[in-house]
Amino acid sequence: RAMCSGKLQTALLVAGYFVYLLVGAAVFQALERTAERQEKMAAAQMKEAFLQNFTQLTVAEMEQFMKNLIEAIQNGVYPVGNESQFEESNWDFSNSFFFAGTVVSTIGYGTLHPKTVGGQIFCVFFALFGIPLNIVFLHRVGKMLSLLCKKLGKFLYEKGMRKKKIKFLTLLFFLATGILVFLCLPSVFFQITEGWSYSEGIYFAFITLSTIGFGDYVVGKQSDRKYFSYYRVLVAIWIIFGLAWIALLFNL
Repeated sequence: RAMCSGKLQTALLVAGYFVYLLVGAAVFQALERTAERQEKMAAAQMKEAFLQNFTQLTVAEMEQFMKNLIEAIQNGVYPVGNESQFEESNWDFSNSFFFAGTVVSTIGYGTLHPKTVGGQIFCVFFALFGIPLNIVFLHRVGKMLSLLCKKLGKFLYEKGMRKKKIKFLTLLFFLATGILVFLCLPSVFFQITEGWSYSEGIYFAFITLSTIGFGDYVVGKQSDRKYFSYYRVLVAIWIIFGLAWIALLFNL
């Protein structure tokens, strides 16, 4: 009965965690998408005005244009190409879910952030409750995985292996499996999807799962590449379970 109760609590926690991320993604999308479209329109108008008058601009006007351009890029608006950029949003559901995941996991790349007052205030409260929820979630998943370690250790003990050797082999097994599943294989995936080198993929995976999150490499941000739908959702799920693997290593 206690085991069933524990499984039910875990299932409810996992469901509640993902519902929290889904709701957060929907709210961020609703709050930020309109403001982003206005920024894109302003950047497009700025570009058009520059192209029409660039031969007559003064040094001061040129410097002001550069400042506006830098500000637009920092806000995730890239005034290149044609009008198709208005159809693609940094705050579609996939990107919003990815952002919600990076907030509660405290990675915070810094390349995508709320710019409206409502979005910033919501982000504060979302993180305030989401970060503790993320810690509880990772702790519970880590405990579940540690039970698998115990079962593996029990199996090896019944085969006559010594306890010290069992501890070493169990840690080695989950360390090697995690490195393969959460670092090596995803790096191949990033190499294909993002056009990075394999070493850049390894670097991004480590910087992400260690929650350093420099923001120098971020998935789904290259304007000249086509990404499949919900690509960043899959990356966010990889981050969540990668952090759970790291929590397991701490438990071990």
